[in-house]
Amino acid sequence: MVQLSALHYIYVLMVLIVIITMAFRKDTVLPCILGLFVIGFTYSGNLLIGVQVVFNALIAAGIEFWGIILVISLVVAMSHSLRDIGADQLIMAPIKKLMINPHIAFFSLGFIMMIFSWFIWPSPAVALVGAIMLPAAIQAGLPPIWAAVAMNIFGHGVALSSDYFIQGAPGITAKAAAINNPLALIQASIPLWLTMSIVTVGCSYFMMRKEMKNFKEVTEILNPEKKEDSKPSLGVYLVAVITPLVFLIDIIVMYKYKLRGGDATALVGGTAILIMTFSSIVQHNLINAFEKITDYVREGFMFGIKIFAPVIVIGGFFFLGSGEIAKQILGENATGLLSDLGMYLANKVTLSKFPVVMIQMVIGGITGLDGSGFSGLPLVGSLAQTFSSAITISKEALASLGQLTAIWVGGGTIIPWGIIPVAAICNVSPLELARKNIIPVLIGFAATFIVAMFIL
Repeated sequence: MVQLSALHYIYVLMVLIVIITMAFRKDTVLPCILGLFVIGFTYSGNLLIGVQVVFNALIAAGIEFWGIILVISLVVAMSHSLRDIGADQLIMAPIKKLMINPHIAFFSLGFIMMIFSWFIWPSPAVALVGAIMLPAAIQAGLPPIWAAVAMNIFGHGVALSSDYFIQGAPGITAKAAAINNPLALIQASIPLWLTMSIVTVGCSYFMMRKEMKNFKEVTEILNPEKKEDSKPSLGVYLVAVITPLVFLIDIIVMYKYKLRGGDATALVGGTAILIMTFSSIVQHNLINAFEKITDYVREGFMFGIKIFAPVIVIGGFFFLGSGEIAKQILGENATGLLSDLGMYLANKVTLSKFPVVMIQMVIGGITGLDGSGFSGLPLVGSLAQTFSSAITISKEALASLGQLTAIWVGGGTIIPWGIIPVAAICNVSPLELARKNIIPVLIGFAATFIVAMFIL
């Protein structure tokens, strides 16, 4: 039988401090660093080892997340090269013709945002889709605020909460929950993701229809001055055709050869950097491409590190809850602190599905208050592992539930400071956009909770 020590109580206290910090909308890196030091010192009784534990935790978390950071950085580098060459506009051109009225424009804009967010992540997709598709949607009669809602809900909500292609979010959550293959978490998440997505999108569309009756056309919108059209070169057309074709081939190869996890990520990352290289050579010729490729790679990694730097610190702290990684941080005799807590609760406390599901959703939502969404994934993953050892419940589905709530809240749908990019490109107030989103998202959470009670 597991016995809790002072180390376990200190860790639980530090976790509570992290959660309270999130609730007050403050960054959690500071309490996580202090938590690592205190745990390291308490475990070893040695001040120097306590200092080393902080660094070792960051190394362990960095190793776990490096593949995810790398592929996202390379995809962003590719998107910048496509933007500069003008291939992104050619890829979008056929889709713009679909926007014939506000209702079709809402879903067209949303689905395109979702698809591009799956492949290049929402942040670069906002600039790409907003610059090319947004004017067409406005011309079709879609109010700017509802264009922002469509981009926000489909991109930062539907796409990012699933992240099925790049697998950044499920990769982080799965590692924290000690799930070997992110595909298991992805498969378990589908019913919950579908419920959340369909209900939230449906509510948003219903609210738009109701408001459209009183809508007066808005002519002013943030839109860069149009440059004189120049006929794209044959090379640009070639890049515009090759890019979606190659990624489609990637998807087919993944399913045919059952490439999962790191193998699938490697295929996406390798494809992205090769497309970036090819488009750079087409745009700048071989001689000038040497420097430009370096610039794109640098821009991509600046984005990746900016997003994941705090996640590495937070992940290092919460990885202390997982036995396998805790050994890398504290030493071979270490055990997973949250895993121990779960076993203790299983023997001492009678837990049921209802409070566990509710706690997971509430904690996931709280972790999203920092406007990131990703910073809370190590915590909800660790909690899923803890609860699954205490009661009979699907660890994969419970982890995915926490992932959904964390990203829908913090990934950029109802936190004003997390939705500034979408609001800016649509020339609407972030607070107004958050107000439009909050009711559909909360209704989506309620529906997802009900479904979770049946399937977990």
